[in-house]
Amino acid sequence: MSKMKIKSALISVFHKDGIETIAPKLHNLGIEIISTGGTQKFIESLGIPVTPVEKLTDYPSILDGRVKTLHPMVFGGILARREDVHLEQLVHYGIPEIDLVIVDLYPFEKTVASTNNEADIIEKIDIGGISLIRAAAKNYKDVVIVPSMNEYGHLIQLLDQQNGETNLEDRKLLARRAFAVSSNYDVAIHNYFNNDLEELSFKKSYDQGQVLRYGENPHQKATFYGNLEGMFEQLHGKALSYNNLVDVDAGVSFMREFKDDDPTFIVIKHTNACGIASRNNIYDAWKAALACDDISAFGGILVSNTAIDLETAKDINKRFYEILIAPDFEPDALEELKTKKTRRLLKINDFAVQPKSYRSLLNGVIEQDADLVIEGRDAFNQATKKTPSPQNLNDLEYANKCVKHVKSNTIVLVKDRQMVGMGCGQTSRVDACRQAIEKAQQFGFDLQGAVMASDAFFPFPDCVELAHKAGITAIVQPGGSKNDPLSIDYCNDNDLAMVITGVRHFRH
Repeated sequence: MSKMKIKSALISVFHKDGIETIAPKLHNLGIEIISTGGTQKFIESLGIPVTPVEKLTDYPSILDGRVKTLHPMVFGGILARREDVHLEQLVHYGIPEIDLVIVDLYPFEKTVASTNNEADIIEKIDIGGISLIRAAAKNYKDVVIVPSMNEYGHLIQLLDQQNGETNLEDRKLLARRAFAVSSNYDVAIHNYFNNDLEELSFKKSYDQGQVLRYGENPHQKATFYGNLEGMFEQLHGKALSYNNLVDVDAGVSFMREFKDDDPTFIVIKHTNACGIASRNNIYDAWKAALACDDISAFGGILVSNTAIDLETAKDINKRFYEILIAPDFEPDALEELKTKKTRRLLKINDFAVQPKSYRSLLNGVIEQDADLVIEGRDAFNQATKKTPSPQNLNDLEYANKCVKHVKSNTIVLVKDRQMVGMGCGQTSRVDACRQAIEKAQQFGFDLQGAVMASDAFFPFPDCVELAHKAGITAIVQPGGSKNDPLSIDYCNDNDLAMVITGVRHFRH
């Protein structure tokens, strides 16, 4: 049936908030209320009649409340299709139809976050509630499921505007949200048994997640599961989109490498940095980062490791950008930045990243350790006769941090703590090298004395030769190719310095 009038409701909730509004509406519509334990007592305290579940099942709540609703007299009324064969069985066994199920699950994740007592945590694994949700959602063609407090508003609208009558679209929407609740709940329990919650790379913190306007493209739906408020305080602007979140993630991960360094500014575009520079103050860092590629910076994501001052804010506001992330904003700078109504301003708590990363592929999900390793100069192994100069050594360390966060195949060119050229996402390393050199030349950078970083080894010495001809004087790379000696020999023959880290940083 498409339209259905609610005649009976089973309510079993942990938190009673909101029931004081819903229960009277159900009663006024002539809907019989069935309930359990503390929920039953709460509704009765409102002066509203309740049918105890025990009256249906002829069993009391047993095992310290672990078993209350798990009974055919309850689940039969929920799972029965409103068809003759099923309805005849309900009559035969004296099972009442249950048209509406309202559940609010035990707060498992909050319990895990608040205690290390395993017994308390295990007791907050909801069994009856999750079973009620799944049963009612499975039978959405005939039953309304309200799987959490977040859906009370939807139910109240149905009761007020439709007098307790629902259509198939209403019920299917709530069923979809119910399975989101149950799947997220199971993920949280799995994660607890699989690992400590503090070590998770992501955590589905919401019953349904945060539904985004759309995904990577307008024809794709998307939902974010996580706790953005735990990382950022959004001070201004629209809600973050799917693409915003992906770019913000790239920017935060990148800035993690520089969070304790001199004032540093990064400009992110499509998850790659089109500009990064470090200077003695944030205004100069911003100007130097913008100069790396002021064309690609249009509509980018801006990230600072230092508070934004008024001078910097005024100059930033001359540009079109999507998001500005910083650990703080001076009051007058914040007022200046707020003049751009749609721009998002995020005050970040910490440039921290999760220790695990996940990606859906084929018919499953792949998990890996996040690439949190970065090799400082202590890990550099000099491979050539020439020793890098102190300035080259500083820039090699800087370039090695940068190349880790640019899509493979990639080459990064750095001079005086500024990324002056970058080639990313190329199918050959030599193409990435050419692109990096051409970018640098396009924006007027002098590569004499600059350094080059590669995310993986050089299979041939062609990139080293290109770099030398462009003016590069020092190179950092992971090494590991059988042809490493060819690149090293070229450096020795042409007075170049090369250091090898032994750590590859592919980023696909």
